[in-house]
Order: sequence, then structure tokens, then C-alpha cells
Amino acid sequence: MKQAQHPALDEITLINVMGALNDPIRVGLVRVLADGRERGWGELRAPVAKSTLSHHLRVLRDAGVTRTRQEGTRCFVELRHDDLDARFPGLLRAVLGAAHRDDVGAHVGLADDTPTA
Repeated sequence: MKQAQHPALDEITLINVMGALNDPIRVGLVRVLADGRERGWGELRAPVAKSTLSHHLRVLRDAGVTRTRQEGTRCFVELRHDDLDARFPGLLRAVLGAAHRDDVGAHVGLADDTPTA
């Protein structure tokens, strides 16, 4: 399998990051990953098909919001929290705070979580 490409820190642009965060599923994924833990793609739960979830994860990776690592046939993803804070100080905290207040992306979680109504 081909290894995922990630933008270098100086290649991460505000326009690309904000564009990646213009979807509630992607904001929900960022909320899940905000705990700093690397997650296997199979651990993520979203109300979309697996192919659509893969698309959302690719958009986040291509924008520099997440980093993907492949191990055999499994893929793992983590939030590039430190890189985003270095590039755009306070942006991630503001986005996560607003998402929490407005309940954006709350329907995305981990596979072992009990879904909320």
C-alpha cells in the first residue's frame, strides 16, 4: 500500500485547515482525536459509510489537521495538535470550544461508545 503524504508544517494553510473543518463529521473526528491518542480507523464511529469516513479522514490529513500511519493493513490516525498550535496558536482550542458549545460533531465517537440521542 502507498504511504500517506502529509503536508510539512510550513505547508499547512489556514484556508485548507478551515476548509477541512467545514463539515460536522470532520469536526466530530477532530473532537474524538483531541484527547491526544492515536486511534485505529476501525475504532471511529460516524453515521456514514466506511468509504465516506475514509474520505473525511483523507481531507483532514491532506489539510494537515491529522497524521495517518499505516501498520500492515491497519491505519491509525492522530490529531496534529502541536503542529496546528505552532502554526495557528489558539485556533484548535477555539474550534473545539465552539464545537462543544454548539454540539457540532457530537454524533461522531468511538466504536465502543454508546451512541447519544
